[in-house]
Amino acid sequence: MRYAYAITGALLLGGTAIAVTTASNVGAQVAQNEGLQAAAPAGAPASLADMVEKLQPAVVNISTKQRVKVQNPFAGTPFGDLFGQGQGGQPQTRQAQSLGSGFIISADGYIVTNNHVVSAGAEGASVEQITVTLTNKEEYTAKLVGRDPATDLAVLKITAPKPLPFVKFGDSSKARVGDWVVAIGNPFALSGTVTAGIISALHRGTGGTYDKFIQTDASINQGNSGGPMFDMRGNVIGINSQILSPSGGNVGIGFAIPSEQAAPIVQTLMKGQSVKRGYLGVQISPLGEDLADSLGLAKNRGEFVQGVEPGKGAEKAGIKAGDVIVSVAGQEVSPDQNLSSIVASQPIGSRVPIVLIRNGQRQTVTAVVGERPSEDELNSFAQSQDDDDFSQQDQTPGQAAQQSLGISAIPLTPTITRQLGIAADTRGIVITAVDASTDAGAKGLRRGDVIISANNRPVLSQAELDAQVKAVAAQGRNAILLQVLRRGQPAIFLPVRLRDK
Repeated sequence: MRYAYAITGALLLGGTAIAVTTASNVGAQVAQNEGLQAAAPAGAPASLADMVEKLQPAVVNISTKQRVKVQNPFAGTPFGDLFGQGQGGQPQTRQAQSLGSGFIISADGYIVTNNHVVSAGAEGASVEQITVTLTNKEEYTAKLVGRDPATDLAVLKITAPKPLPFVKFGDSSKARVGDWVVAIGNPFALSGTVTAGIISALHRGTGGTYDKFIQTDASINQGNSGGPMFDMRGNVIGINSQILSPSGGNVGIGFAIPSEQAAPIVQTLMKGQSVKRGYLGVQISPLGEDLADSLGLAKNRGEFVQGVEPGKGAEKAGIKAGDVIVSVAGQEVSPDQNLSSIVASQPIGSRVPIVLIRNGQRQTVTAVVGERPSEDELNSFAQSQDDDDFSQQDQTPGQAAQQSLGISAIPLTPTITRQLGIAADTRGIVITAVDASTDAGAKGLRRGDVIISANNRPVLSQAELDAQVKAVAAQGRNAILLQVLRRGQPAIFLPVRLRDK
């Protein structure tokens, strides 16, 4: 850009020199920008000013006051009272603030924002007050009506002496990549900032269970969180929520929660109700390249069932670990529409058809959708423990390298089973060594892990494992599916790539 400006400057200086030496042309000179008006791109207005003028009053600034307990590093030392403000250097309480955006959705003062905007920002912190500031600088203390951490949404309520300006949700399902959008918010505490851009992608995931973000190149920065994303009709089609940035500032990749997902959740929270979601009771994995290759299926077409929770809808419908679920209630399971989000949207108690693939064959079952437990209940997997010295029949990594997968294993015995602390009826082979240079090593397989099955066939010896590897290779596949049990954890299916010949 500097180079372009330098050339422009040189041209202007040359023009000035000619004007001085050619007096007869002075009267013909006009300013370069005289009478110009840029043409708007097709489908975009010549200016956004009229639309922004109407929308901006409904966008608010949200700030919180928090109390944070800070541990005195000198507690318990002679310097505790000197450097701390509490008796004996006890934990101190300090104030903190956070800043974000939101928008009014009703004349009586209901406001939508992100949950993280109105949540405590650190462990030991608590939110004491939420303040909403309008564009006319009027301030109101807000009440938290409800929140949904799973989708990062929250609803606030303020009481004003007169009806408030508000905006309504639009239909994000009709949005297309390339559509123009406008974001209004308070980046870096600069209230009422307007940015514009296009929709860069739809159904974008960033790692969350229910992620289906709208991605935009409109500038989104810290403080924009909770603010609205408008289409060219002035309807809210997204709630700005996240950015992808190595520096913490805008790099043209921002994410907004789509209105089709947010609107029903907001309506539930406004009623003072908690959000209930459908649940089947399965542990799942994406059907990535290795896993798909080990099954002989196309990647990213369905999701793999790692485990089934006893007594829940999936088990009652006959779904088993090792199945691949490809559709639910007529909706295809894909990276854009993951299984969790499809099931979550189903009415609790409804009966839904589920198409799955088992041992290469498609079949359909019908499941009754249950209610999803709390996140705390779902986070109950035990921590892994250190391996026991379970056998004197150890092998070296060098010996393991000679095996088909870089894995050496021996049959389970009652003694080894007790030493590993696993169920007495477990059948399989226990790994004694893994070649770190293989895919098995790279994926974390280690001494003490138990291989229950390979290629969906039970294995009771190293020879049986090698036979299944040869069978997979003969079918032209480059990976084999192992079912692996590690002490203190449920068994999982793990695709392992075959060694290069």
